Amino acid sequence: MRNIFVVQEHLARRLHYDLRLEVEGVLRSWALPKGPSLDPSVRRLAVAVEPHPLEYAHFEGVIPQGEYGAGTVIVWDRGTYIPEGAGTARASLEEGKLTFTLLGRKLRGSWVIVRIREQRWLLIKRHDRYSSAKDITSLAPRSVISGRLLSDVSAP
Repeated sequence: MRNIFVVQEHLARRLHYDLRLEVEGVLRSWALPKGPSLDPSVRRLAVAVEPHPLEYAHFEGVIPQGEYGAGTVIVWDRGTYIPEGAGTARASLEEGKLTFTLLGRKLRGSWVIVRIREQRWLLIKRHDRYSSAKDITSLAPRSVISGRLLSDVSAP
């Protein structure tokens, strides 16, 4: 079964990327302080944050000061994902490990997210034909929806 995923570049208190996976009608979400890496030897910290509504997968713009997540957001990547292995994505996340295949515009192939303690997880690219030592966040910085850079987005 395919569900949507989105990675949003988000300049709030500090720049980070938000990984969001559709799980049972909501977007389970993690903040990635350094963004995703295509290098399987790199483990990226992923801090679990509150689930978001599905509609948020399309949001680009400015979240006003005083609101949760205040700052600037672009949709850096999006597509679908397929959980790997037996069981559901929800059950796998509850157990602390989800292996999945991303079918995005920038991120593709097999990934795993593993809980290391409470809200702290690691996002790891698995070895496959999409693995690379290249820094995808630098090579492909534009929104997949609007083509804008994060710096192009401003308050209306």
